[in-house]
Amino acid sequence: MPKPDYYEVLEVSREVTVTELKKAYRKKALELHPDRNPGNPEAEEQFKVCAEAYAVLSDPQKRDMYDRFGHAGLGGGGAPGFGDIGDVFSQFQDIFGDLFGGGGGFGFGGFGRRRRDPNAPARGADIRTDVSLSLREAAFGASREVDLSHPSPCEACHGTGARDGELEGCSTCGGRGQVARAQGAFVMTTTCPTCRGRGSQAKEMCDECDGGGQIDVERVVKINVPSGVDTGQSLRLSGRGQEGSRGGPAGDLYVTVHVEPDEDFQREGFDLVHHLPVTYPQAALGAKVEVPALEEDEDATQTVKIPSGIQPGETIVVRGAGVPRLNGRGRGNLICVVEVEVPKRLSREQKRLLKDLDRTFDES
Repeated sequence: MPKPDYYEVLEVSREVTVTELKKAYRKKALELHPDRNPGNPEAEEQFKVCAEAYAVLSDPQKRDMYDRFGHAGLGGGGAPGFGDIGDVFSQFQDIFGDLFGGGGGFGFGGFGRRRRDPNAPARGADIRTDVSLSLREAAFGASREVDLSHPSPCEACHGTGARDGELEGCSTCGGRGQVARAQGAFVMTTTCPTCRGRGSQAKEMCDECDGGGQIDVERVVKINVPSGVDTGQSLRLSGRGQEGSRGGPAGDLYVTVHVEPDEDFQREGFDLVHHLPVTYPQAALGAKVEVPALEEDEDATQTVKIPSGIQPGETIVVRGAGVPRLNGRGRGNLICVVEVEVPKRLSREQKRLLKDLDRTFDES
C-alpha cells in the first residue's frame, strides 16, 4: 500500500515553516488522540502516521530528501516506524508535555517518561539560612553557629508514617500510586492523594509523627566563613541540609552572607573607601595623618601622607590596604577621599591670622 503524502497528512503546504508545522501537528495529534477516539484502531493508526510525517518534515535533512525524491529518498530508514502509541509519546515528549500536561499522560501514564519509584531512597531538601558579619569578620574570616529548624524524617517509623514501619496496599489507588478521573473526553492520571504516589499506606499511624513521616527538629551547625566574602554571596555546606528519607543522602545547607555597615569604611568589591577629613592648613601645606586600618585589631591605624595643595574630593590610594581576596592573592586598595573641613567658629586670633593670610593672596 503506497504511503500517503506527508504534507497532506498534516494538511500543510510545502512552504510550511517550522512553527506552522509544529502547530499543525499539535492540532492533528489532539484530534486523533486515542483518548478522544477510544476503541478506534483507524484513529490510532492515523495518529501514528501523523507522528511519522512530523518526524520527517521537522528534520531539515530528511525533509530535503523527501521533497526531492519522495518516500524513496528516505531509503526505507529515514521515516521512523512507530510500533505503538508509547513510541510516539517517547519520540515527541516535548510536544505532548505541552499538549497533555506532561509526557502525554492522558490515560497513558506518561509515555517516554519513567515514573520515579516513590519508595526509593530520596535525597533530603536543601536548607537556606542567613548570617550577618562585621566588615572585619567578612575580611578575615570567622566562625559562626547558626540555629536551624526544619522537618526531618521520623526515626521511629523511618519516614514511612506507619507504626513500626508496617505498610499495606493503598485502598484508594490499589497500590498503583496513581488515580484516574474523567474530564470531558480525556482521562486524567494524577498522583494518588492518599498514599502520595507510594502505592502503600500505614496500617496504623506512627505515634511520633502522627503518620506524617516527618518531625520538626532544631539543631545548631557551626560554619567557617572564609576571608574576603561579601554581601549576597552564599556558602554551600554539602550534606548539612535536611536528612534524606528511606536511606537517601542529606541535602545541602546554603548560608547567605550579609555584611553590616562599617563606620570607617565603605566597601566596593575588595577596595575600601574612607572619607578623610583634613584641615585647610593640612591640605595647603601637606601633612602626615593617621587613618583607621582594616586589620583584625579594631584599634589599628596607618599613616597616610597628604601632598601639599590637595583639593577637596581628590583621592589618596594606599595599595594593598583593602579587603583580602577570596583566592588569597593579595588585597584590594584603601581609597581615601579628601574632605577639607571649614571651621564654623573661629577665635579672635584665628580670624586675625586668616585676614592677614587673605591679604597676602590679594598682594600676590
